[in-house]
Amino acid sequence: MKVKFWGVRGSIATPGKLTTGYGGNTACTEVYLDDGNLVILDAGTGIRNLGNKLADANNRIKAYILITHPHWDHIQGFPFFKPAFVEGNEITIVGPEVRGVSLAKLIAEQMNKVYFPVKLSELQARINFIPLKEDSIKVFDARLDSIFVNHPGFTLGYRISFNNKTLAYISDNEPYSRENAQLFTNGEPDVLRLFENYKGDPNNRIIDFIRGADVLIHDSTYTPEQYSDHIGWGHSHYLYTLRVAAEAGVKKLCLFHYDPVLDDDALDEVVKKCRKEMKKLKYSFELCAAKEGEGFRF
Repeated sequence: MKVKFWGVRGSIATPGKLTTGYGGNTACTEVYLDDGNLVILDAGTGIRNLGNKLADANNRIKAYILITHPHWDHIQGFPFFKPAFVEGNEITIVGPEVRGVSLAKLIAEQMNKVYFPVKLSELQARINFIPLKEDSIKVFDARLDSIFVNHPGFTLGYRISFNNKTLAYISDNEPYSRENAQLFTNGEPDVLRLFENYKGDPNNRIIDFIRGADVLIHDSTYTPEQYSDHIGWGHSHYLYTLRVAAEAGVKKLCLFHYDPVLDDDALDEVVKKCRKEMKKLKYSFELCAAKEGEGFRF
């Protein structure tokens, strides 16, 4: 697979000279399977630049967009995705639904004429929708598995398997602690019960899901100091992310979904502290700090 990051921020886009190193766009990652088929992880503001690149190539587009959840930082770029405006293109949007609200409506609502000048129904590309819970489906010739994670609302993590290679994508996920369960007030009761009723450490739900992945892209929103003031907000700190990668035995970890207040200097310090922690605990996986415009093949 070939991976390229187009948006690595969480919550809100952070343009400016202090974020040019890692990038200021919100979540979007381009994944090409080895057979050339395109899968896009989330549709934050970064998908606009990806769409411009695809449109400039002037090729017919057939792609899947895997939406983890409909928070703004994961869908707000879709109305600016040029391939969606081109007849002959086909885009299949995969993601969770909210109680009583279909996946199609979740995407369409942000393009309501009150908020945006072009309605979803006016796009020229063929737009398909596949709602998911915890499922296993085919995406092109790849296998896609999904799992509910600990984040407000119904939020999915994904695992893509193709040609004996596996990519796990957990963009928004908070450590689950039974002692802090009363603080997860915005979580969906059905999802929280999955963690609460899990035998042993509830976090093993996620660790088991990603176990043995070649690449893990995981929520690394906070520093440990920040996290103490944000319990229940649905995000991880980088020490937890390192632990998850180590216990799951992944080969490569990509830090992702950075908090808006962390500028380039702060993220450089995060990476430095991560490498120090890895050395101390003898973690053997490769560390990658996701940067907009950069990527790799595995």
